[in-house]
This record gives sequence, C-alpha cells and structure tokens, in this order.
Amino acid sequence: MSNAQQDPPATHDDEVAKLADLIADTRICMFTTVDSDGRLMSRPMAVQEVEFDGDLWFFTRQGSRKVEQIGQQSRVNVALASRSSWVSVTGIAEVLRDVAKARELWNASISAWFPDGPEDPDIVLVKVHADGAEYWDSPGAGVVSVLSFIKARVTGKPYHIEDTKVDL
Repeated sequence: MSNAQQDPPATHDDEVAKLADLIADTRICMFTTVDSDGRLMSRPMAVQEVEFDGDLWFFTRQGSRKVEQIGQQSRVNVALASRSSWVSVTGIAEVLRDVAKARELWNASISAWFPDGPEDPDIVLVKVHADGAEYWDSPGAGVVSVLSFIKARVTGKPYHIEDTKVDL
C-alpha cells in the first residue's frame, strides 16, 4: 500500500472556479451560432471582462447576422483558447438592449467598434447563459508545454492534457 496522498476529487465549485480562471485568460473567442439552413457559423468576438458566473457578455450590432440567427436558434457555442488551455462553453444566447449594462461593460477597446459610445441605439448585448462546458488544461504554458510534448515523444510516455466536462 502506498503512502502517497491523492488529491481529493474536485467539487463542482472547484471546476467552475477553474473554468472561470481559464476564461479570464482569454479575451477573444470564436462565437458559433446556427443559420437558417442549420449550418454552424463562427466568428471572432471579444468576451467582456467580467467575473464568470455562468454568463458571458458580448457587444454587437442590432442588425447583425448573429442577432438574426440567435432570434431563430438561441443555442450557441463559445470557444476560447490560450497558450496552454482551451475552453468550449455551450449555452443559450439572449439579445438585450440594456444601456446601463452596456455602460458597466464599456471599455476603450469597444469604442473602436462603437465610436458613439454605449448609448448608440445600434448596440445590443448578447448574454450567453452557459449550461455546460469542457476544458483542456495542459500541465504548463509556452516553453514548458513544448518541452513536455518533446519529452513525451522521446520517452514514449503520453503527453498529459487535463480534459474536464462541467455542467453549469
């Protein structure tokens, strides 16, 4: 019998906190909707910097295709990647016209797309109510990951990437 201690299994709250940390590391995502023909449509979007509590926030234009697609099919996917991790969030999108929330989320980078400010009548927010997620977190970042990959190739031992599913 081994004296080595094992880490206790992660709780749901631990997994959500881990997911929040991974999301906080990435600002640009691929936001995927479904078009009227049932095809998946992805485009880059900026995730707004708020504490992940199960919801993700985005700015967009009222007349955009994504708003039309969300009106027809609200199920979406948000995929994020950093140097050492990947997150895929599924959920239901809601389009809101909320000037107070737009002011709260406003930042300098948004003004590049919306120079008239958060009161611009063409601005709407997309709120994604996450209902599930999967994430992969490699054991290290950047050079460490590359070295781990090379070590795995040389030794024949598998390169480990943590793959976890979280129901929200």
